[in-house]
Parts: sequence; structure tokens; C-alpha cells
Amino acid sequence: MLKTTVLNAAHRALGARMVDFGGWDMPVNYGSQIEEHHAVRRDCGMFDVSHMCAVDAVGPGVKTFLLRLIANNVGKLKTPGKALYSAMLNEAGGVVDDLIVYYLSDSHYRIVINAGTADKDLDWMAARLGEWQLDVTLTPLRMGPKAVGMIAVQGPKAKAKVWEVLPEAKAATENLGPFFGVQVGQLFIATTGYTGEDGFEITVPAGKAEALWNALLEVGVKPCGLGARDTLRLEAGMNLYGQDMDETVSPLDAGLAWTVDLKSERDFVGKAALLAHGQKWQFLGLKLLDKGVLRAHQKVTTAQGEGEITSGSFSPTLEVSVALARLPLGVAIGDTVQVDIRGKLLNALVTKPVFARHGKGLI
Repeated sequence: MLKTTVLNAAHRALGARMVDFGGWDMPVNYGSQIEEHHAVRRDCGMFDVSHMCAVDAVGPGVKTFLLRLIANNVGKLKTPGKALYSAMLNEAGGVVDDLIVYYLSDSHYRIVINAGTADKDLDWMAARLGEWQLDVTLTPLRMGPKAVGMIAVQGPKAKAKVWEVLPEAKAATENLGPFFGVQVGQLFIATTGYTGEDGFEITVPAGKAEALWNALLEVGVKPCGLGARDTLRLEAGMNLYGQDMDETVSPLDAGLAWTVDLKSERDFVGKAALLAHGQKWQFLGLKLLDKGVLRAHQKVTTAQGEGEITSGSFSPTLEVSVALARLPLGVAIGDTVQVDIRGKLLNALVTKPVFARHGKGLI
């Protein structure tokens, strides 16, 4: 039996094509995936991200817990609402999951983890709490009276559309910087996203999620599915757990060194392994020069050795096939490499691993 979000009936009413996504019944598109992609780059689109798992971490030991649990340094979070992106690592330095942490107070943080790894993540966190004997309560906001839905509204007109529906939220959100969240009544509104565009991710009580979704529909926000979400995040150079990294991959090899704090004396799970092994691979972009489509797991031949594509697709913004790839050290941006596509070696240009953001192509 597939799990369903609080917006499942709304998706079906719109005629969405539904698929099994990590055990969840989710919309892949509502018609044209390309149109949904362009709506977010050029105007405004929205996504049901209620399958993601928000977890409130509360207690006197919560800051110590997070300082030891994740690779980035939550000690940098001083202003209520400020967030950071990071990963939980295992002792070998592999990525248990990537996540966002919001600082709400010294005794209250909110963690947003991936849907498909939520049960594993919660078990991992509970085990660390038991091991470290810290006074922290973890509350997943999925069931019961605290259950929430989450809607991501993204695009150059996203904020204006949200304020049209939620005028009471404008004063509290119009001056929020990137990676901030604020409580507005029963809503938690954050300037985070997974598309490379401006907008909000809105956490709403589960019973009010469908009304908010329908209100956004009425002001012209286009519903978008997992298909457009994947091409948008790929163009923006954003990692997908299970494809671009997993428990066998170091964040240093997945282009996530910027989310790892190795400079402070703070210890965290996996730090010793990262220091011992260092970076073994580069995480770079590819733009296909020949005719074809780049896909995950295709082999890449370079003068420095063989690499592999982790995510690849046709880019609707650039109208060319692009990919994220793990390549040998020494490969440089501007190099031409070969990708094995169905037994043929096709040429690809090595680029920065960000192809499009804020409505514009970057390569």
C-alpha cells in the first residue's frame, strides 16, 4: 500500500499522472512536464512536498546533539529562523541523508529530511541520542494533531502570488533573506527550495493544506509534478539523495564540501573518515555536444580515467542534454570528455555543475 500525502485527492482531481515515488503515491506531471518546468523558470509553479518529513527537535541537549550529528556547524545559526543545509554521515563518512536544519531557539530546531529515508533517519537519530544520552525529544510532524502538509511555491512571480493568497504573510516574509523561515500564524514560511528559483516552502497544518493549494490554483499558480522538479533541480545543480550521493559516497566527492565544517575543533560523526580519506573525486557538470540524452550511470571517459554520470536529462531551459557527474581529480572545466551512450562514445563539455538559475541559462 502506497503512502499518500494530504493533497492526494487534489492531485487526482486535477488529472495528475501518479507514480510510486519511494513508497509514496505522487504526481509526476499534470499534462506537459516541459510546460511545468518553464512555468517555474518564467512565472510560478507549485509542488506538493508533503512527503518530506519535518521533525521538531526540542530539549536542553538539542544544540549539542546537532553539533555532533551533522557535518555542517549549527553553531553558526544565531538568528531565529535561520537555516542551513547539511548531511548526516555514517562513521565511514558516507551520507546517511541530506537535510535542512532551522534554528528556532536554543532548545528548538526543525529538521527536514527526505521522504524515502525518513524511517531510517529517525532510527539513526534515535540511536545517536541513546548513545550520547542527551535530553532531546524528536517529534515527526506526520501524524496526529501536529501533522503538516508542505507546499513549495517557486518562480520569479512566486512570492507575489503567495502574498496575493496570504496578504497577512507579506510583512513577515518580504525581507527574509535566503534560507530563513518564519512562523506566520499557523504557517511556517521559508525561503528555501529545490529549483534554483525564488519562492517559499510553506508548512501548513494538514487539515488546511488542500484549501491553500486550491487558493494558489485560483490565482494562477501552475501545479507541477516530480518530473519538472527533477529537471529543475538538475539544472540548478542540486543533489538528489540516492542518485548523486548515498551511504557509500562522501560529501566531499558529491560536491557538498561547502556543507561540511572541517575547520573548527567540533567533532561529528564521520569527521575522522573525511580527514583520513579526503576528496577522491570531483563533482562537475556535463553538456552533451553530440546528439543524445545523458542519463544516470553512463560511463564517462577522460584523460585522467573513468567517471560516471549520477544524474542526467534533457534541459528544457538550455534545450540540450546536461548531467552531473563524478569525475577523476584533474579533469578541468572546459575539457571535452566522452560519454558511453548505448555503446557509442559521444562528446561532452565539462562545465560548472550549475546550468540554470533565476530564469537564465548559465553555460
